[in-house]
Amino acid sequence: MKLAIIGATGNVGRKTIEILEKSKIKISKLFLIASEKSEGKKIKFKGNTIEIESLEKYDFSNAPITFFAAGSKISEEWVPKASKKTIVIDNSKFFRMDKEVPLIVPEVNPEKLAMYKNKNIIANPNCSTIQMVVALKPLHDNFNIKRVVVSTYQSVSGAGKAPMDELLSQSKEYLNKKKINSKNFTKQIAFNLIPHIDEFVEEGYTKEEWKMINETKKILDPKINLTATCVRVPVMVSHAESINVEFEKVFDIRKVKEILNKSKGCKVLDERKDGGYITPVEAENSYFTFISRIRKDNSNDKSINMWVVSDNLLKGAALNTVQIAEKLMTDYYGK
Repeated sequence: MKLAIIGATGNVGRKTIEILEKSKIKISKLFLIASEKSEGKKIKFKGNTIEIESLEKYDFSNAPITFFAAGSKISEEWVPKASKKTIVIDNSKFFRMDKEVPLIVPEVNPEKLAMYKNKNIIANPNCSTIQMVVALKPLHDNFNIKRVVVSTYQSVSGAGKAPMDELLSQSKEYLNKKKINSKNFTKQIAFNLIPHIDEFVEEGYTKEEWKMINETKKILDPKINLTATCVRVPVMVSHAESINVEFEKVFDIRKVKEILNKSKGCKVLDERKDGGYITPVEAENSYFTFISRIRKDNSNDKSINMWVVSDNLLKGAALNTVQIAEKLMTDYYGK
């Protein structure tokens, strides 16, 4: 199989390369594409050196499957052109709510992957949505979820490399008692929290919050009521989420833990003692979605609380796209 990555030099593009090195996909040739300023640079892949090609000059018919990891503006302009010659797995937000484009998390809604034939495009969900629906899916199958209330604690890597660099520089400035000027955030991010991700939309919500609401409905079930508060935190990698889930049915908390621990992509780490839970630092570089602090909601006998953590650059982005490609090749491509 020949594959291509658009945005190969960015955070998600580089993670995609790392994951493909470990993937079961047998790759005969990998095309690495980026902007003109990166043209000619070289990246190692499985012991070989691959030269970066310019997006403006690249022929999309070179590879039957192409990963887009270069942001919404690039996807808006180039995916419609590319999809005439290759199957596109797009990591941006641009096509997620298109009714003809499947929005896929392989552990959750693999049956929807067949829809890729509508436009030759598959959308990868928002990073914060992915880890949440991985944890919610097995619970919904067993207890029928009625309502979800989620508060996120999202790392700066979700915003890109420049915000990561800014967290480091602001931290140094803060410790050296220098004046802090924010470039990539609305307020100081070092030693602080910002309850604002993406633009504000209707009723005081942000686009990030609306993404979680609308994408969950599209992926999991349109009947689920969901409300979200998304917060940027001074963490480099991995998103954490505090999730309250209300079921239609009465449940046994031991059964909930058992179901989650057996579910694909999930790993329960939940001991009721000091340190008996997962944190963002520990989730970094792991393929799992970790679930801790699972407990009954003492204000509602049909609800639980849980703490969900995952590497947003892996399962929240690059890993999910590679898993989509693996599923596509196993179940649909060439059949």
